[in-house]
Amino acid sequence: MSRESEADLPGEPLLPGALPEALRAELVAFRRDLHMHPELGNQEFRTTAAIKARLEQAGLAPRVLAIGTGLICDIGDPDDVRPRLALRADIDALPIPDTKSDCAYRSTVPDRAHACGHDVHTTVVLGAGLVLAGLHAQGLLARPVRLIFQPAEEVLPGGAPDAIDSGVLDGVGRIVGVHCDPKVDAGRIGLRHGAITSACDRLEVSLDGAGGHTARPHLTTDLVTAAARVVTDVPALVGKRVDARSGLAVTWGRIESGHACNVIPQHAELSGTVRCLDLDAWRAAPDLVHAAIDEIAGLYRAKSEINYIRGVPPVVNDPQVTELLREAMAARRGAHSIEDTEQSLGGEDFSWYLEHVPGAMARLGVRTPGDRTTRDLHRGDFDADEHAITVGVEMFTAAALLDRPV
Repeated sequence: MSRESEADLPGEPLLPGALPEALRAELVAFRRDLHMHPELGNQEFRTTAAIKARLEQAGLAPRVLAIGTGLICDIGDPDDVRPRLALRADIDALPIPDTKSDCAYRSTVPDRAHACGHDVHTTVVLGAGLVLAGLHAQGLLARPVRLIFQPAEEVLPGGAPDAIDSGVLDGVGRIVGVHCDPKVDAGRIGLRHGAITSACDRLEVSLDGAGGHTARPHLTTDLVTAAARVVTDVPALVGKRVDARSGLAVTWGRIESGHACNVIPQHAELSGTVRCLDLDAWRAAPDLVHAAIDEIAGLYRAKSEINYIRGVPPVVNDPQVTELLREAMAARRGAHSIEDTEQSLGGEDFSWYLEHVPGAMARLGVRTPGDRTTRDLHRGDFDADEHAITVGVEMFTAAALLDRPV
């Protein structure tokens, strides 16, 4: 989806770096190519090559990460050692089918789709990099900037830790990113001080015990009942052991046990997620969840084995960097283009960068104004109004020009 109107612009740009029409059209085509060729985490070889080729075409020197996919690219004077602003994009897709029936650029790869908007994120950072490279050539870029194209955001605990280990934050003072939001109109962004996403961990539980005939459950562990009670009681128990404002929630996605209606099984498996709004509660969550599962399983003499897989902490926006994005968006589109956003229960591995440097993530509106069709994230029919690409590029270029780290 694309719109050509720029009616929401507040007038002549206050800063250099507005997106030229020819580059705008090229970026839309680039995004559609990525959309047609989605790649899963740590398999983004075609995507990485396409980004690298376009940056090299602009005279830049991108470097593929040591992990094999993803890349970074510095713009500015290579001898400038001042901390630089990093613009981060994630480049991987999801293992779900693209169900858009009337879309010329739908995925060509079975059971793979850019259903979270990473193709938009990637195109925004690429476009910002190309514009900033032009500004640097004109002597208009005062501080160095780094582009980070990160793989494997969708694979817990995300590709960010590997990227950090590869040195993507070396020399970085602050970092910014965007995430598509299908509840916000294209042409607008959502901002929030503090936590803007939630923590997300994965939980896998095995229960074992003596099975037997359903006629004699008193001689068995009655494992199906034990599993059912873990499913229903553990979330309630955990919720009572933390401050309710932390939003700590255990939600099950899979339960499997048994083979016959008259046989009590010896083994059951459960898996789900643990989500949390609060960083301190997230740090306490593994011990709380372990204790609750052991307590409930023990009531039924079931032996529990728990695999608690750390995912990502909440993205906690730094107030100063959030205000940099607000200032940048206001300079490009006017203050009316900014709205306050709520904290999402979704997880984002951008949070790992913020363990090292201050940063902020904005919600990038991708809903066509007036369209109330539900195209939520992680659904096969997800799509974005491509006007969002222009908005994201111009916000990022403005942020790079306005960046004044203390």
